[in-house]
Amino acid sequence: MASFRPYRPALGIEAALSEIRQNAGTQLDLHIVSICEALYGKTPEVFEPH
Repeated sequence: MASFRPYRPALGIEAALSEIRQNAGTQLDLHIVSICEALYGKTPEVFEPH
């Protein structure tokens, strides 16, 4: 979601994180989502598209 695709523009990291949060505990493991959020809070540059 955060990266450009030929069929849609990039929606940005915040949209991707919002989708991850919405699916925490159902489609995505809650523990992994919390780790992802913690990593983003400490090193957001890691999540930027290259």
